[in-house]
Amino acid sequence: MPEAGELTFLLGGARSGKSAHAERLVTAWPSPWTYIATAQAFDEEMVERIALHRTQRAQGWQTIDAPLDLVEAIADVPDGVPLLVDCLTLWLTNHMLAEHDLEQESARLEAALARPRGPWFVVANEVGLGIVPENALARRFRDEAGRLNQRIAAQADAVLFMVAGLPLKVK
Repeated sequence: MPEAGELTFLLGGARSGKSAHAERLVTAWPSPWTYIATAQAFDEEMVERIALHRTQRAQGWQTIDAPLDLVEAIADVPDGVPLLVDCLTLWLTNHMLAEHDLEQESARLEAALARPRGPWFVVANEVGLGIVPENALARRFRDEAGRLNQRIAAQADAVLFMVAGLPLKVK
């Protein structure tokens, strides 16, 4: 169990169990819990996925949608409240599609996560374990996600890598 002012970073591939495990870690703390969601519903499938995620969460969650304004959403979380950010990979995608300055946005996020005011948990996809993508945008995304993950992992108090629903402690 992390301490009240610690940052835990959970990484893994698609369907590795990282979100479910993060939710279990958060709900081990007394509610209320804050869930900052970064997904955007660009199509019907995402609308359904988002709705399913919301219905699967236990009572006691306050959900904040922050596809771009993650730093501001984090700043608004009251001191001592357990926080789950899910996920940095979608947040990065949203900023890439909006053609924002990724270095600037990543630095702002890194600063916001530097001093957790409660038990904070952040989820991201590890996208660098597969083949090298064939197109430039996908390669740029993979590289940017890898850099962001390294930055957050370096400052996190704990890093867990999820494989088939099982957490492996990396840090």
